[in-house]
Amino acid sequence: MTNITVADSSASDKAGEGEKGRKYRPGRIRVRNREKILVAAEEEFALNGYKGATIQSIAERAGLPKSNVLYYFSNKTRMYSAMFDDILARWNKVFTEIRPEDDPAEALATFIRTKVEMSRKYPLSSRLFAMEIIQGAPFLMDHLRTNMREWVRGRAEVMQSWIDDGRMAPVDPVQLIFLIWSSTQHYADFQVQILMVENKAEYEKRDFDRAADFLIGMILRGCGLEIPT
Repeated sequence: MTNITVADSSASDKAGEGEKGRKYRPGRIRVRNREKILVAAEEEFALNGYKGATIQSIAERAGLPKSNVLYYFSNKTRMYSAMFDDILARWNKVFTEIRPEDDPAEALATFIRTKVEMSRKYPLSSRLFAMEIIQGAPFLMDHLRTNMREWVRGRAEVMQSWIDDGRMAPVDPVQLIFLIWSSTQHYADFQVQILMVENKAEYEKRDFDRAADFLIGMILRGCGLEIPT
């Protein structure tokens, strides 16, 4: 593997100045470069698919030498896997932190609104995930069997505790998670269809706000919950 370039060395990091003269520590430079690579990877994989995307094209899109990209991700498969880890962590972070003592209505409403906002801000992420699943999850199968299965079971246990305590209607928690995933990601995955039906050239933020309000109302009422004010 080619050695990492000077742009990524600790000496360069120490000398590097951020906005307003703020110095960047080596760790901050690494985090920033890794984020740039993963953003570029999302765009490249979405445009050209896994087979069509190359390390070189991703490096060019990220504005980094190929050697730097290989320092962070030794091959395309590792980058593809890391990209999906990043996407899933971003989607589910807010609901990962729920606890039995939390208010069910507040927790679910926050999760729904956050997921709709993810569809607005990161539509490529949602479409890439959908394409991977439609193709049989060749790169995500281990993650689905382990991390995702464990995550869903853990969230379902918390929701079941709300149900057992009479704080929420007796719904199937796992099916509820599926419903929230599918309904919120719909606005990214089927953007063309929605825009054509609604006779719009492009989305506006208020479209997503309206969608979030609608989904929160429908889902929470189905769970026997009051809509948070």
